[in-house]
Amino acid sequence: MANFSCSADELTLLLGSSAVNNATVNFLCSRLDSISNQFKTTSYAVDNTYLLFSAYLVFAMQLGFAMLCAGSVRAKNTMNIMLTNVLDAAAGGLSYYLFGLAFAFGEPSNGFIGRHFFGLKDYPSPTGDYSFFLYQWAFAIAAAGITSGSIAERTQFTAYLIYSTFLTGFVYPVTSHWFWSASGWASAFKPKDRLFGSGAIDFAGSGVVHMVGGIAGLWGALIEGPRIGRFDHQGRSVALRGHSASLVVLGTFLLWFGWYGFNPGSFLVILKTYTGTEPFYGQWSGVGRTAVTTTLAGSTAALTTLFGKRLISGHWNVIDVCNGLLGGFAAITSGCSVVEPWAAIICGFGAAWVLIGCNILAAKLKFDDPLEATQLHGGCGAWGLIFTGLFARGRYVDEVYSGSNLPHGLFMGGGGRLLAAQIIQILAIIGWVSVTMGPLFYILHKLKLLRISRDDELEGMDLTRHGGFAYAYQDEGGDHTVYNRSASPLSKKITGSVEPTGDPSPPIV
Repeated sequence: MANFSCSADELTLLLGSSAVNNATVNFLCSRLDSISNQFKTTSYAVDNTYLLFSAYLVFAMQLGFAMLCAGSVRAKNTMNIMLTNVLDAAAGGLSYYLFGLAFAFGEPSNGFIGRHFFGLKDYPSPTGDYSFFLYQWAFAIAAAGITSGSIAERTQFTAYLIYSTFLTGFVYPVTSHWFWSASGWASAFKPKDRLFGSGAIDFAGSGVVHMVGGIAGLWGALIEGPRIGRFDHQGRSVALRGHSASLVVLGTFLLWFGWYGFNPGSFLVILKTYTGTEPFYGQWSGVGRTAVTTTLAGSTAALTTLFGKRLISGHWNVIDVCNGLLGGFAAITSGCSVVEPWAAIICGFGAAWVLIGCNILAAKLKFDDPLEATQLHGGCGAWGLIFTGLFARGRYVDEVYSGSNLPHGLFMGGGGRLLAAQIIQILAIIGWVSVTMGPLFYILHKLKLLRISRDDELEGMDLTRHGGFAYAYQDEGGDHTVYNRSASPLSKKITGSVEPTGDPSPPIV
């Protein structure tokens, strides 16, 4: 913003020294100082409103996650997965308020963990306002939502509460401190002594959010094992398809919409000019460019997945396209602000093949992830970090990270230092999440708090744990409530539902 501060001495030299002139100088300076303060206040208000709006968009992604998860599981577990999505937000809200923000951004601190602002004490501060807390909380619960998809349809409700609170209150905040705070050991936002001269660039969280959620889900799914029936007695993969492609598509579009808060919103402020540029070019231009790169990466990944899976399976599968689209978004999230739009197309193309390859590998290793969350967020998130180390443009890196001639992408003439920092980030996240979430899931497993019983899994958790099925309607012939068209004997006994005649039909949504 323009600086309207006034120097009385300078005006006195221009107007001369006299009683009248001195009074004029004091009056002008007081008016200009008042105008300057108004501009500063307006700047804070605009930036906080921008961040709040971005936080609302990111929070709306929880609805997208809920719809995506619901459509990707079988109808008998719909209420369960929807409840876990609600609790990710609720439990995450309290844990991030009490501990998460402090561990992540509690400045001043050391390179490992923050140590101020527990329970928002002494907040707001010069480093952040309430809008910043809300925005970062929305990110934290997104990471927890990713993990819930990996362990869907077979996990006890208690385990969800425990892991979600631990992830959003400790594991995720420490990771975000490392790479996003001003004092994190590998942060690109450090004022000096950055890792390899650049720090690790993970602008909106391909690693911090997506890899953390994906690796946590990897350990949960590995320790739990696959769902009953996911692989036959000969070890061959059996598709346990979700019950509603419509919900999957709806969730995907909601996530796409929310990603415009996730990536462009990570600038945190919009009223910022760049030194030595035209007046029409500033942070607002970076925000727009980030939205464009996000769009192009996701679109390219969707189309690549469409034709790639067609070649492999012979089908045009909308579920695969939706997952490919989200994989492209997860990948571009790291470098969205520092790459050219044409490079985003390369990112999306690579993300699609990374996802396809990870899914093939998962099937061979008998790894069961109902939402492909580990492959999508973990695999594509790692690819996004590497992509940034290859294609980050020097000018954009300097603008976004307030530097001069900072190391940038290897293929853009910036050398290999940024790529090295990106690889260090990948290894650090895998190691940190593994030594925290892996033992947690193992302890829950040993205490028999992790996986549900075989009978509960076969019947579905909606019936055995949540009091009934998600879909219900009144039969025209009487007062019986029909919960689904393929009700098991136990469900018929409990609900008194009538068994319909004719071919089975999809659930009523």
